[in-house]
Amino acid sequence: MHKLIALYRQPPNPEHFRDYYVNKHIPLVRKMPGVLRMNYTFDIKDLGGGSPYFCVFEAYFKSAADMGASASSPEGQAVTADIPNYQPGELEIIHFEIPDE
Repeated sequence: MHKLIALYRQPPNPEHFRDYYVNKHIPLVRKMPGVLRMNYTFDIKDLGGGSPYFCVFEAYFKSAADMGASASSPEGQAVTADIPNYQPGELEIIHFEIPDE
């Protein structure tokens, strides 16, 4: 299993981000091939009650190769091209293999 995480810091316009992300961007992500499971949240807190993040997105793929193929697909390219439309501000994307246990 392979996991991708997108970490969004506070955007310039939180209301626009939330509305666009939920109603336009996530439906595009749902069309990407190879996504086994995905989730996102705006309710992020660290152990002290604050958070450096506004939104966290997670997607699961069978493998790193499947993740790459999904990102390279026309649907994946549409998702990438859509990112500026919700003005995310600072964004960090990480991915990693999840060991079978």
